[in-house]
Amino acid sequence: MIQTQALLAALGRRLNTLREARGIGVSGLADAAGLSRRYVTEAEAGRANLSLLKLASLASALGVPLRELCDLPLASPDRVALVGLRGAGKSALGRSLARELDAPFVELDRRVEEQAGLPMGELIDLEGPDAWAVWEAATLEEVLSAGQKLVLEVPGSIVERPGNFERVRNSCRTIWLRAAPGDHWERVLSQGDRRPMSGRPRAQEELADLLQAREAAYGRCDFRLDTSGKGLGQVLEAALGVLEASSA
Repeated sequence: MIQTQALLAALGRRLNTLREARGIGVSGLADAAGLSRRYVTEAEAGRANLSLLKLASLASALGVPLRELCDLPLASPDRVALVGLRGAGKSALGRSLARELDAPFVELDRRVEEQAGLPMGELIDLEGPDAWAVWEAATLEEVLSAGQKLVLEVPGSIVERPGNFERVRNSCRTIWLRAAPGDHWERVLSQGDRRPMSGRPRAQEELADLLQAREAAYGRCDFRLDTSGKGLGQVLEAALGVLEASSA
C-alpha cells in the first residue's frame, strides 16, 4: 500500500535537492514552471498533491526527465528517525516509541563508537576530521540493512554530513524534536553532562547559535514536534499521532 504522506515527502525532497543542485531559487523555479512560489514551497514541504502536468512542468524547468523527478526512494513507514540537538529528548522518546511500535531502538552515535572501538573525539583525533562521517555512513548502512522495523536516534550533527542525512531522510520517516535553546541547555545539565560548560563561558549562547544555524536543515524532516514544556507522555502521544496520520 502506498503511504500518501511518505510519497509526497519524498517528492518534496527530490524537488528541493534538484533545485538546490542547480542553484535555482524557489521563485526562479516557480517562474520557469509557470507555477506560484507558494505552490513550489508547498510541494517541497510535501504538502502539495501535484498533477502530472505540474510534475512535467517542474521537470522541464529543472532540466531533467520526468522519470528522474518521479524515481523516488520511498521511506519505509516502519522506520522512524529522531533528529535534533542534545537535550531535545531523543533518547527518552526513542525508547518509549520503540516499545509502542514493537521495534528495535538504535542510538546511531553509540553504535558508531562500538563499531570503531573509540569515542567520537578520540576517533577524530586518531583518524582525522572526516573519519566520523565515513564510520557513520558504514554503520548506518549496516543498521538499515538489519531489518525493516526501527526507531533510530541520530546525532544532531548529522545535518552537517549531507550524504548521511539524506540517507536517513530517504529511508525513514524523520521527526525533528524541537525545543527552546534554554530547554536544551537545562536538560543536558540535568543529565549531569558538564561538557558544554568546560572552558567556554559563552557555551549557552553558542548552543542557541548552533540551533539557529541548523534550523533550516532540521526543518527538512517530515515532521516537527515541539518538546518545550511537555512531558514524555505528551511527546510520545504526539509522535504516535503524526505517524498514524501519515500512514493513512
